[in-house]
Amino acid sequence: MDKGELVSDDLVVGIIDEAVKKPSCQKGFILDGFPRTVVQAEKERITGRWIHPSSGRSYHKKFAPPKVPGVDDVTGEPLIQRKDDTPEVLKSRLEAFHRQTEPVIDYYAKKGVLAELQAEKPPKQVTAEVQKVLSS
Repeated sequence: MDKGELVSDDLVVGIIDEAVKKPSCQKGFILDGFPRTVVQAEKERITGRWIHPSSGRSYHKKFAPPKVPGVDDVTGEPLIQRKDDTPEVLKSRLEAFHRQTEPVIDYYAKKGVLAELQAEKPPKQVTAEVQKVLSS
């Protein structure tokens, strides 16, 4: 980091893994600047996601597991894995994001309607900044 280089994927993923275990992340969290590589995205373990098809409730085998593996907490019905929750499909999604979605940022920047906010600030401060931008 002292040389201005990026830290290793393993270190970044380890930091994220520890952060999402904290009580402050139990109701959700925003990842800003992560994943920055396909390797990080694959290590994010999207393949651990399980879905209750009729309600849309989602679980993760590591980060938000159901009380009973493979079973919805509310109905007791079986959970499924989506066909698109694979490393290959995730890589394709990320490539599509860079190809199709990133240009949208430039589009709005050129129109003068893009607001870039620093999301590493405390949540209340980020919320206040978002509200300020939306009201101006």
